[in-house]
Amino acid sequence: MANRQTKFTAYASAYLLVILAILVGANYLANRYNKSYDTTSNKRYSLSDQTEKVVKNLKQEVKITYFDKADRFPPAKDLLDRYSTMSTKLRVEFVDPYKKPTIAKAAGIKTEGTTLVELGTKREEAKSVTEEEITGAIIRVLKGGDRTVCFVAGSGEHSLEDTRGPGYSQLKEAIEKANYKTRQISLLGADRAADAKAPEKVNISGDAAAGAASSAKVEIPKDCTVTVVAGPKFDYVQPVVDTLKAHVEGGGHVLFMLDPPLKLGRDETAENAALTAMLAGWGVTLDKNLVIDLSGIGQIFGLSEVVPLVTSYEQHPIVREMKEVAVGMPLTRSVTGKSADKTQVEKLFSSSKSSFATTNLSAAEVRPSEKDQKGPLPLAVAGTYSGASGQGRFVVAGSSGFGANNILRFNGNKDLFLNMINWLSADEDLISIRPKDPEDRRLSLTRAQMTMVRSVSQFLIPLMVILAGIAVWWKRR
Repeated sequence: MANRQTKFTAYASAYLLVILAILVGANYLANRYNKSYDTTSNKRYSLSDQTEKVVKNLKQEVKITYFDKADRFPPAKDLLDRYSTMSTKLRVEFVDPYKKPTIAKAAGIKTEGTTLVELGTKREEAKSVTEEEITGAIIRVLKGGDRTVCFVAGSGEHSLEDTRGPGYSQLKEAIEKANYKTRQISLLGADRAADAKAPEKVNISGDAAAGAASSAKVEIPKDCTVTVVAGPKFDYVQPVVDTLKAHVEGGGHVLFMLDPPLKLGRDETAENAALTAMLAGWGVTLDKNLVIDLSGIGQIFGLSEVVPLVTSYEQHPIVREMKEVAVGMPLTRSVTGKSADKTQVEKLFSSSKSSFATTNLSAAEVRPSEKDQKGPLPLAVAGTYSGASGQGRFVVAGSSGFGANNILRFNGNKDLFLNMINWLSADEDLISIRPKDPEDRRLSLTRAQMTMVRSVSQFLIPLMVILAGIAVWWKRR
C-alpha cells in the first residue's frame, strides 16, 4: 500500500513538473517572440510594408519615447510595441512626465502625448501616434536634410492649392506626409525680373523681343530635389524646354506627366512639340493617341473606358512592389522608350490586352477600328542620363490625372506617384506599399431601406416573438 502511494506521489509530482516546465517555456517564448495574427479585411492591426522595410533595415540604434500620463499608455503601447518586435535596433520607452519630470524637461517636452524619435544626437517629433507619423519621423531622422518636390507652374499645370477634382491638393498633403517639402516654381523668368539689371533702352520690335526671350537664362532652383511637370495645357516655350533638358543632363531629376493632345470642345491640350521632341532625343516617344480599355474590369470599380486599369508591371524598382495593386490612369496616351547613346530607358507598366489606342482625339465618342493599335500598350517609362555632371533621372507618364484629387485614393495611385518621387530622389529604400487610410465601412441606406429596417426591428421581430409565445402556450394549454 505504501509502495503504491509512493509511486502515485512520484507520478503526480513528475506530471506537475512537466506541466510547470511547459507553462514556463511557453511564457518565455511568448515574451521573447511576440507573434500576432491580423484577421481584419483591411489589415487594420498590421504595420505596412514600408514600415517593415524601414524598421527591419535599421543599421543604428533608434529610440522611440512616448511622453504621457501612465493611464494613457495603452493605446500608444498597442502600436509602438509592434515596432519594437520588428527589430532589435529599435527601442521603445514610455515616460510619465509627472512622475519623471527631469527626463521630460531634458527632452524639451512641453505637451502630453508627444512621441520623440532619436538617433544619436538627431531628434524628430511625430505629430500624432499613428503609423504614418511615426514611420515618417523615423525616416526623417535616418535621412536628415530637407528634400523638396518642385512643381512647374505657368502653363496650365495642375495646382497644388486646387481642392477640386482635377487639383493636386491631396497629392501635396501625401508628399509632405512622406517627408518632402513642396513648392511651385515658374520657369518663365518673370519671378526673376527683379534680379536682372534694368536695360537703358527698350526695343519693342518683334525680333528683338524674341531674341531677348531666347537669351534669357532660367535655372531650376538648387533646392529642388525632384521637379514635376504635371500636365501642362499649353506649349512650353523653347527656353523652358532647354532648362529642363539641361537640368536632367546636368544630373537633375524630373517627372514628366504629359496628357494626350485632346481637342474636345473648349477643352484643348497643346501638343507640346518642343518638349516631346526633347524627350525623343532621350529615346522616349509620346504617341499622339488615347488609350481606351474595353476589358470591363475598371467598370467594377466605377471607372470608365478612358481610365485604363493597370495590373501588369515590369521589374523596375518603382513598380516592383506593386504586383497585386491596381492603378487607374485617366485619359492616358501610350509611351514607348528605348535606350539611346547616353540614356537607359525602361518600361514601367502597360494597359490590358483588351485595350486599344485611338488617334481620333477630337471626338466625344470613339469606336474601335482596324487601324487602332491593340493592347497591351506601355503607359510610362523611367530612364537615366549619364552625363559629365553626373547621372540624371527622369520618369515619363502619358497621364497627369492619376495624381488628381478625384482618383488619388484609388487603390495604388498614391503609392505609384510616391514611388516615382522616391526613385527620382534616390530614396529607393522607401519604395513600397504605404500605410493605408482607415477603411470607411459606413452603411449607406435609402429612406425606403431605413423604413424597412425600422419596421422589421420594431414591429415584425417582436410580433414573431409574441406569436411564437402564443403558439407555445396554446400547445401546452
